[in-house]
Amino acid sequence: EQLFLPRKDLDRLLLRLRDEGYNCLGPVVRDGAIQYLPISDSSDLPAGVELVQAPASYQLSSAETNRLFNWSNGPQALKPLLFTSRQVMWQVQRDATGRLEFAPNEEEVEATAVIGVRACDLAALELQDRHFLAPGVEDPHYKKRRDSLLLIGVDCNQPSATCFCASTGDGPGLSTGFDIGMSELDAGFLLRVGTAHGQEIVQSLGLDHATETQLQAAAVENEQARIRQKRELPDAAVQKLLLQRPGHPHWQHVAERCTACGSCTSVCPTCFCFSEQAETSLDGAVSSQLREWSSCFVTNHSLFHGRPLRVDIASRYRQWLTHKLAGWQEQYGRSGCVGCGRCISWCPVGIDMTREVASLIGDAE
Repeated sequence: EQLFLPRKDLDRLLLRLRDEGYNCLGPVVRDGAIQYLPISDSSDLPAGVELVQAPASYQLSSAETNRLFNWSNGPQALKPLLFTSRQVMWQVQRDATGRLEFAPNEEEVEATAVIGVRACDLAALELQDRHFLAPGVEDPHYKKRRDSLLLIGVDCNQPSATCFCASTGDGPGLSTGFDIGMSELDAGFLLRVGTAHGQEIVQSLGLDHATETQLQAAAVENEQARIRQKRELPDAAVQKLLLQRPGHPHWQHVAERCTACGSCTSVCPTCFCFSEQAETSLDGAVSSQLREWSSCFVTNHSLFHGRPLRVDIASRYRQWLTHKLAGWQEQYGRSGCVGCGRCISWCPVGIDMTREVASLIGDAE
C-alpha cells in the first residue's frame, strides 16, 4: 500500500516530525557537496541539483527540474550520526584526596529524523548494527544514538557512474531498514511504511492512495536506474577468491598508485576501524579515554608487539579489499560493500575497486 504526498505538502510531513519532537536532518548543499545537515523546511533541500561522479571526481550542477532528490549520494552516509568520528568513552578524575574516580561519559542525544536516506546507506547501517549492537556486547554510545533515529528513505533514481548497488543487491530502490519510504515523482512523493511508528506518522497526514499510473511510473524509474549502472562486483563466491590470491602481482600495481591516505575508509559507510587514546588535562586532574576513527591503511593499525605486520601499502590495500569483500562474509554472512561507489569518487588518485577486483580474479570462471 502506497500513499501520495503532493510536492506542496512535503512541509506537512516535516512539521509532523517536529511535532513528534524530532530534529530534522536532510540533504543540504554545502562546500560543494551534499551533506546531512539540519533543515527547517523543504526550501533547504537541493531542488534542481544534479550530481556527476567519476573516479576522483565529484561535481554538482544545476538542472531544470523541481525534484529534491535528483542525485545519488554525498561523501558521508549515516555512519557519522552513530559511530561518531571522535567519542569520549569514559573519564577518570582525581579528587582532593588524590583518589581516582572513574565515570562513563553520559551524553545527551536528540531525537533525530533523517530524510533522503538511500537504499545503499540503509544496507550499510544494517551492517554497522551487526557490529555495534551484537548481543551481549552492545556499544552503549552507538545504541543510544541508534534508538533516537527515525529514517525516511528515498529511492535513488539518478545513480552516478560510480554506483554499483544493483550488483550487490542493495539498491537502487528501497527494500528494508526505513521507517518511511519515498519514491519521488515530478508531482510529489509515493509514501510507504516500514515500521509501526512510521505508519502512525503517515496515517496522520490523511493522504490519498497512489494511483496505478503513479505506481507504474515509480517502478519504471527504478528499473531505469538499475539498468544505467555499468559498474558491478562479482557474486560472493567469486569475491572469496581474493583470499586465494595473496601473492598476485596486481596488489603491487595498485600500491604504486595508492597513497594510503585512508579516504576510502573514511567515506565508506560500513568501515568501523577505530583507535583509542587517553587525553589528559593540563593540570593532570582529568583524563578522558577517546575513540577516534582510524583506518587499516594506517601503519599502526597492524601493530603487534611493537611492530606493524603490514609495513607496505600493497599489504594494507590487500587487507582492506579482502576483508571487505571476503572476510566479512564469514563474519556477517555477506560482503561489506553496498555498492555506493564513494571510495571511487573520493579516492584522490581514482582507484576503482570494481576494476581492481576484476584484475585480481579475472581468470576465475
